[in-house]
Amino acid sequence: MPTAPPPDFAAALAAGPLVLDGGMSNQLAAAGHDLSDGLWSARLLADDPQAVVAAHRAYFAAGADVAITASYQASFEGFARRGVDRAQAARLLASSVELAREAARPEPGGRRRWVAASVGPYGAVLADGSEYRGRYGLSVAELADFHRPRLEVLAATRPDVLALETVPDADEARALLGLVRGLGVPAWLSYSVEGDRTRAGQPLAEAFALAADVDEVVAVGVNCCTPQDADRAVAVAAEVTGKPVVVYPNSGESWDAARRGWRGEPTFRSARVGGWLADGARLVGGCCRVGTDGIAALAAEVAVLRAQRAGAVGRHG
Repeated sequence: MPTAPPPDFAAALAAGPLVLDGGMSNQLAAAGHDLSDGLWSARLLADDPQAVVAAHRAYFAAGADVAITASYQASFEGFARRGVDRAQAARLLASSVELAREAARPEPGGRRRWVAASVGPYGAVLADGSEYRGRYGLSVAELADFHRPRLEVLAATRPDVLALETVPDADEARALLGLVRGLGVPAWLSYSVEGDRTRAGQPLAEAFALAADVDEVVAVGVNCCTPQDADRAVAVAAEVTGKPVVVYPNSGESWDAARRGWRGEPTFRSARVGGWLADGARLVGGCCRVGTDGIAALAAEVAVLRAQRAGAVGRHG
């Protein structure tokens, strides 16, 4: 008997929730890889691609449904600084999707797994922390010129979804949203936020509203922020856009640049997921300093909520 084609990503969200992975750098560093290079985890696309596959597999084993590729800090400009020409840079960008797809092959009878191609902000390529400030001094058109080539390369690999992530500034969101129109690949838009504003200081309601009428955008939300800020943002994203919400905050620790280390106590708790789902989240995971243990706990909580939902449907269906 022929099998039915797998559902597309938007349909999977409607049937969700789906569990995202945790921090790629977190898993690679835990495996002993040096990420001090300006390319960060993208360096391993060239130097040790199987390490990237292993990191993805570790998160899938922990219960993730979606792998976010190691292309966050990858760009033609960044690779050029390493002496990589444009043709090879394009191949490395495309390989980030291929490696995630290799890891995503499920066991026979296993759940469908998905690949999200990471598109990090302009500031990530500068490797100077400006992705947490925004306001780069570039126009929307200049930002679009920067993002267009790598978006086209990633879209050509046909990932399940493009992850426009850690966006600190509504101007950069405008550039990215203009580019995804007509690409033929769904996308999510995820801001990095502080309190009720983007990192660049724009009100979140206004920033989320930019994506409300973009058909290609299947989810809107936040990542790379504190869990407390994520708690507040989920309901705003759902109310303003009417779209499913994506949420994957950091551990809650903060980086001490002077001491070159993390400080504070983690506040990422799997128990938060119930509130996120109630407020409209359909993609839930973790970002910096959230590793396989955190994703395993979150996935277990989601599994309980899925079972409860299925039981409720069975009783009332």
